[in-house]
Amino acid sequence: MIKVGISQGDINGIGYEIIMKTLLDNRILEICTPIVYGSSKVAAYHRKALNITNFSLNSIKNPEEANSKRSNIINCLDDNVRVELGKSSSIAGEASFRALERAVSDLKDNKIDVLVTAPINKNNIHSEKFSFFGHTDYLRSMFEVNDVLMLLVGERMKVGVVTEHIPVSEVPSKITHENVLNKLRILNSSLVKDFAIRKPRIAVLGLNPHAGDEGLIGNEDKDVIAPVIDNAREENILALGPFPADGLFGSEIYNKFDAILAMYHDQGLAPFKALSFDDGVNFTAGLPVIRTSPAHGTAYEIAGKGEASSNSFRQALYLACDIYRKRSEHNKLTSNVLEQQDITGI
Repeated sequence: MIKVGISQGDINGIGYEIIMKTLLDNRILEICTPIVYGSSKVAAYHRKALNITNFSLNSIKNPEEANSKRSNIINCLDDNVRVELGKSSSIAGEASFRALERAVSDLKDNKIDVLVTAPINKNNIHSEKFSFFGHTDYLRSMFEVNDVLMLLVGERMKVGVVTEHIPVSEVPSKITHENVLNKLRILNSSLVKDFAIRKPRIAVLGLNPHAGDEGLIGNEDKDVIAPVIDNAREENILALGPFPADGLFGSEIYNKFDAILAMYHDQGLAPFKALSFDDGVNFTAGLPVIRTSPAHGTAYEIAGKGEASSNSFRQALYLACDIYRKRSEHNKLTSNVLEQQDITGI
């Protein structure tokens, strides 16, 4: 059974609500063993606030003790932690980090198989211990990989982004040949290994309106992105473009591709969330481990009200398990590949 680690996220947001609503369905236990990294006391607080009476978490000290017939929880916090629903606080930020830190440590030690992260507040979690823009940067550092890709996954499309959480004013300087090509390589490799797509078709978006109109509206598209696409195809990556973003999404040409590579955050995430906000998943491609999360934030404004949809989190859990199986199958299929033999002289 796949052991799914779940980091609690911000204790003042909707994290526990979407976790508990997902784990209330006992059919989850047929595909995985959930292990929440958080606090039994905080979980009980949210359960009471939400009036959830038919659910409890089995308290354990480490993943080896997990009960496969129950949803489990590992306490990472002191009992005096304070919950303030709907508020951003330093206590909530510290609680987010401590749960994430323990979960990632167990993931590195192969004590859990995959990690699903509930939403954090990027402002209150920031500290001397956590000087990152978010989960993606933290995981890239902890697993010592040069580059990763934030990939949004939904039923209608998959969208990766070259630049993530940076000011729009800094985006053009990051659209370099090396950066775009690296993201294309990660995306193509993930589609093959993690999604079992044998020959992925990838649409690459331009940076400027109308993909630059042959240089009339900026030169990045013809001078950087187009040559990258040519180089990618020389590496047997089936990339096409650069496409104007409005035309690709507006005419639904995106349906003809297995994934889309956008140049910056809102260029890719705005249309994705317009179509898949309720069930979209954020997957960190390029890591040696599997991490997913719901494609939304802490939603302080509805915390504790019972209004949060658990669909995105549920899909994140399902996707993590699905990728785990597909990646395992791919590794088995490619682990003992026969070497090519020269038979010209036979």
